[in-house]
Amino acid sequence: VQLVQSGGGLVQTGGSLTLSCVVTGNIYEISQMTWYRRVPGEERRLVAAISGSGDTAYADSVKGRFTVIRDNSKATLYLQMSNLRPEDTAVYYCGAGPGPQYWGQGTQLTVSS
Repeated sequence: VQLVQSGGGLVQTGGSLTLSCVVTGNIYEISQMTWYRRVPGEERRLVAAISGSGDTAYADSVKGRFTVIRDNSKATLYLQMSNLRPEDTAVYYCGAGPGPQYWGQGTQLTVSS
């Protein structure tokens, strides 16, 4: 399994952006998929998770602003982000499987104030 991310970039406060994570391999065999983020000097923190059945969970800091979507037909995981804040600035990683077992390469999101 490999995870290839796209998206990210520079947006203004209040803006929106969607991150994508394409899964090579059988996505149907992957239970949980996740999005994490990391700021310099800190550990990666869980942002959102989605199970194989579509159940979702979010960090309190992003509830109501971020939406995780799993499109098995396209073997792609998305993170829709809206009402972005400067504190959302981080490198975002997608993950697959328990652990996660597999990681995307990471993509930078910078939210300007």
